[in-house]
Amino acid sequence: MKITEHIQNANGKALFSFEVIPPQKGSSINDLYKNIDPLMEFKPPFIDVTTSREEYIFIEKENGLFEKKITRKRPGTIGICASLQHKYGVDTVPHILCGGFNKEETEYALIECQYLGIQNIMALRGDSRKDEPYFKAHSEGHPFASDLVKQIKDLNSGKFLHEEIEVAENMDFCIGVAGYPEKHLEAPSLNYDLQMLKQKVENGADYIVTQMFFDNQKFFDFVKQVRAMGIEVPIIPGIKPIATKSHLQILPQIFRIDLPEALINEVQKCKTTTEVRQVGIEWAIQQSKELLDFGVPVLHYYSMGKSDNIYKIAKEIF
Repeated sequence: MKITEHIQNANGKALFSFEVIPPQKGSSINDLYKNIDPLMEFKPPFIDVTTSREEYIFIEKENGLFEKKITRKRPGTIGICASLQHKYGVDTVPHILCGGFNKEETEYALIECQYLGIQNIMALRGDSRKDEPYFKAHSEGHPFASDLVKQIKDLNSGKFLHEEIEVAENMDFCIGVAGYPEKHLEAPSLNYDLQMLKQKVENGADYIVTQMFFDNQKFFDFVKQVRAMGIEVPIIPGIKPIATKSHLQILPQIFRIDLPEALINEVQKCKTTTEVRQVGIEWAIQQSKELLDFGVPVLHYYSMGKSDNIYKIAKEIF
């Protein structure tokens, strides 16, 4: 079922969803199941699965020279999505990236999703590689998420890269895109970033999931600005609980977001990681309650590696 259909069928009741990352290459998928199992108590209608872009490693050859090779530390997004759908009976949302993929690879990935009964796609530009100062698109790929959205939308109508095909069962992907209440880190202004978001919706995006934020007022302002631009698709807030003191530096540095002074002060008072996690849980519970009062369609949690804090939050909300 499409994400938009899940929202419509909920009749105004907010849904619970979360996002996971594939296990590292060589790890067991059972580790992922152990984190997901407790969260199924809250009946999520869908689960997002992230995609990692390529990285370079250097392999020493017999002659002492090093050969540069491309690798992916967390492959298997589409396979994991199929596995989760089979194991839990929920819809899954694979993240499809511009970065590191050409248009042909993207088309094949989408065809594979269709074969597996995956109906929802999160279309993202993706981050720059660690060895690049800024994002560089694949020479035969998409520079912007809006272009990726258009490719998916074209496939929905039978327009493949090299031919137009009348297929027996048309693709009909529901397309999600990212929104940034505090603007994308590379956007020169918030207004510019909103215009880029509008382009993604005009190209066919069906719903928006936001970057994490810790000040709900920034989300409320974002929704107001988005609606003023005539964008009417559902907007889903993304929530991540603080889990370690290092998040005070890491999250603003990586995501270019501001943390409220009240949250910073409470975290700095903590003497142990357990105390920090509890502060993060309590803050996210309060965030969630305010967002429910605002009328959001879904509360989407970035669980990433561990789920115990997400479980405690959901236990208070759902």
